[in-house]
Amino acid sequence: MKSRGMKHRREPGGSAPSRLAAGMLAGALLFRGPAAPAQQQPHPSADNPPIILPKNPVQALFVQGSGKEKIYMLVGAGPGNITLQVGEEGALLVDTGTLGMADQTIAAVKHVMGVLTDQPIRWIINTHFHPESTGGNAPISKAGEQLIENSIGTIPLFGKQNEVQPATVIAHENVLTRMSAPTGSVAPTPVDAWPLMTFFTPKKKVVFNDEPIELIHVPAAHTDGDSLVFFRHSDVLSTGGAFVTTSYPVLDLKTGGTINGNIDALNLIIDLAVPHDHQEGGTYVIPGEGRLCDQADVVEYRNMVVIVRDRIQDMIKRGMTLEQVKASRPTADYDGRYATRQWTADMFVEAAYRTLTNTKAE
Repeated sequence: MKSRGMKHRREPGGSAPSRLAAGMLAGALLFRGPAAPAQQQPHPSADNPPIILPKNPVQALFVQGSGKEKIYMLVGAGPGNITLQVGEEGALLVDTGTLGMADQTIAAVKHVMGVLTDQPIRWIINTHFHPESTGGNAPISKAGEQLIENSIGTIPLFGKQNEVQPATVIAHENVLTRMSAPTGSVAPTPVDAWPLMTFFTPKKKVVFNDEPIELIHVPAAHTDGDSLVFFRHSDVLSTGGAFVTTSYPVLDLKTGGTINGNIDALNLIIDLAVPHDHQEGGTYVIPGEGRLCDQADVVEYRNMVVIVRDRIQDMIKRGMTLEQVKASRPTADYDGRYATRQWTADMFVEAAYRTLTNTKAE
C-alpha cells in the first residue's frame, strides 16, 4: 500500500484586515535578521511582503521554503499562531486556531494554496491540547481530505473504500488523553476534533511534500503533551506553547507544565536552530504566540526565564514562603515586557514556585 501524502518512518521504539491581525502581522515583521541562506527563499521583507487577504482577519506571512514546499505563518485565528506548509501534495497545518475563527482560517489557507497546489489539506499537527491550538480541528480537517492509494483503487486511511475522509490530525498521545475521556465519561471536546494518529515516543519522523518533518515531544513544558515541529528542508521550527514572545511562560500545572521542563524545551529549540550570520537569520522560529523569531530571540527569552527561575530557587533555599517570594518581585525588571492581564507576574511566580517546591495550589 502506497501512502498518498505523508510517509512515515519507523521509530526505534478589499477592506483592510482587522486591527488585531494587522498588529500581529506588523509585530511579526519586526525582524533584525539578514537575508536567509542561498538555498532558501528570503524571509519576509519589503521585497517579500505578507499576503494580504481582503475582508479576512486571518493573514498569511511567508517565512521561507526550499524547493517547491513553502512555509507560512498565519496570524489572527485566535491568540495562537498557525504554521502552514504547502507543496505539490497539499497542505499541512501546525495547530488550527480557535473554533470561532475556523471559517476564516480555512479561507486563508485556501487562498494561499490556490496558486501553489490543487491538492487539499492533508494533515494537521497539534502542538498541545488547548483550544487555541485545537479549536479548529474538526471543521478544518473536514475541509481537507486524506486518502491512501493501492493496487485496487483509492481507500481512506480510516473508513470505507472510496469514501472521502477528513484530513488526519496527529499529536502526542497526551493530547488525545486530555481531549478525550474514559468510556462512560463525558469528554471535554467532540470526537471529531480528536487526533486520530498519536505517538508516544520522544520523536516521530514523517515526510510530506518531500520534506522531512520531525515531531519532538517536550515533556513537562507548557503541558505534558507539547511537541515541537521541525521542517528540516525549509529550516523552520514551530514551537506551540513551549515558546511565546507575548508573556512569561504559561505553565499549566494541572496538566504537567513545569518551569524546568519549559527551560529544557527552550534549550532544545536553541540547539536545533542554526543562525545564518552574526547569530541572526538562518532557522526561523514560529512561536505559539507572538512575532516571528530566530535563534537569538529564543536565547534572550531563555535567559530571562533562567534568571527568574534562579532567583526564585535561591529564595526557596533561604526558606521564603510563596507570599514572601511574590512580595520580593523577582520578575520586576521584566514585568513591563512580559506581564499581562491574562498571565500576570504573580501568576507566573506562583506557578514557578509550585513546580520548584512540588506543591499544589490550596
